[in-house]
Amino acid sequence: MDDLAEVRRIDQSNFAGLIESFPEQLEEGSQIASAFALPRWKVSAISNIVVAGLGGSAIAAELVKFYLNYQLKIPFLIVRHYQLPEFVSQKSLVIVSSYSGDTEETLSAYKEAKKRRAKIIGISSGGQLRNWCQSDRGPFVNIPPGLPPRAALGYSLSVILLLLGRLKLVKPKILELKKAAKFLAEFRKSFTTDVSTGENHAKQLAQKLYGKIPIIYAGEDYFYSVAVRWKQQICENAKVLSFCNAFPEFNHNELVGWEKLQDFREKLIVVMLRDKADHKKIQARMQIVVQILKKKKVEVIQVESRGKDVLTRILSLVHLGDWASYYLALLNEVDPTPVGVIDHLKKSLAAPG
Repeated sequence: MDDLAEVRRIDQSNFAGLIESFPEQLEEGSQIASAFALPRWKVSAISNIVVAGLGGSAIAAELVKFYLNYQLKIPFLIVRHYQLPEFVSQKSLVIVSSYSGDTEETLSAYKEAKKRRAKIIGISSGGQLRNWCQSDRGPFVNIPPGLPPRAALGYSLSVILLLLGRLKLVKPKILELKKAAKFLAEFRKSFTTDVSTGENHAKQLAQKLYGKIPIIYAGEDYFYSVAVRWKQQICENAKVLSFCNAFPEFNHNELVGWEKLQDFREKLIVVMLRDKADHKKIQARMQIVVQILKKKKVEVIQVESRGKDVLTRILSLVHLGDWASYYLALLNEVDPTPVGVIDHLKKSLAAPG
């Protein structure tokens, strides 16, 4: 990981540069959202928020939703499917988000939202979604093209978060986003490829994860969405299976599953994402679970968030996880950018017959 020539050999598309650009994406996404011409809707008539999206688009919405958990006064649902729930109506705000603009499940949701006369905002870098929004003269946010969807998180997240503020569905979050971007611009300096393993926490994490199946746990309040992001990035970037779950839910079922692992426990490693805002009872549960797992000789890594406010702390763990998954890809000697099996699946679905 410290041999930069070897890094360039493996990372042929410079995925590291995309991870490093996260703070700039947040800033540029903020500018895009601020310049967006708001539709003349009666906002008081909006009774629920639905984001239709998958993969990188969905996790952006998930991070926003968990961040706003205790601020939203109307329901917020993320749909990772072809169909919308029955309650979606003309009183619904439906944000249809697909980085490529061609995600078939998301396009199906768009057509259904249109039939139900929902208030629709499209977000993409182009594709069919942009064409449909333009044809229907509907609100559309264009974000920069040419990236793997998971590497465009900063754009999708900042646009969704700030649009909700501009629509007065939550208090404006522009200052919080600026603070987070400023913090991350400094925070990332500890994780870039030129920082040696001895000084690089992300590289050290990757070394611990190497050769194992990571299980990511976090509190349900704010950070479960971050655990999902870690799992996704480990799977897509490092090409390694990973799983996640949330406190306190997994204490009521999955915890028992650690009883009869036998020799398989050596293949597993637990990453506990922690934050000072975790509920006191959740913090107590985490401590007890750490003790239980260590008695069973399961390796546990505890990772603390960084930063003052909640949004910054959420994004600090997202950024660290992205870097750790990248270095795990290098250890596995796989280019983090290609996701060939996903491309194969999409082509197979599109094939006639």
